[in-house]
Amino acid sequence: MRRPYVFQSLCGWCTILFLTAACASAGDSKKSGSSMIVSNGKQVTLEYTLKLDDQSIVDTNVGGEPIQLTQGNHEVVPGLEKALEGMTIGEKKKVTVGPADAYGAVDPQAFQEVDRKMVPVESQKVGTQLEGTTTDGKKVYPRIAEVKNETVVLDFNHPLAGKTLYFDVKVLDVAQATSK
Repeated sequence: MRRPYVFQSLCGWCTILFLTAACASAGDSKKSGSSMIVSNGKQVTLEYTLKLDDQSIVDTNVGGEPIQLTQGNHEVVPGLEKALEGMTIGEKKKVTVGPADAYGAVDPQAFQEVDRKMVPVESQKVGTQLEGTTTDGKKVYPRIAEVKNETVVLDFNHPLAGKTLYFDVKVLDVAQATSK
């Protein structure tokens, strides 16, 4: 009778040892799993959809090529980068980013009135995006904000300035960033 008791007792200890080892190994995987958390310096692969207040889709890569970015390198608007911090592979999140953490407020100083003759006739429509070069060789992409009798008002603000952005994001992968 004692033998089964000893055996049961040993099996009980085996179970306790096994559970302890399993718990310790689970803790180890959580420690090593920290590499799977979005944090500064990690390369993050994302799927996203960007919408505006009216729910119109501005951009999406769902069903297409995911984007890759290095967290902390300011490759996306600050509000989205902040929201990605701490996310894990497979995690989805809805993120609302106000203008201050996106493309800023509309700057009234970014409007410039130019002679109508400087803009091709076929482009003289409100909303048309133009391409130009500044005197120092920098490319600019103003939009036509207004067409007047003698002039055209160009808007040099980012097209999403002053807008609240609504992102649906999903983290597809997190890896150590490679140095370039």
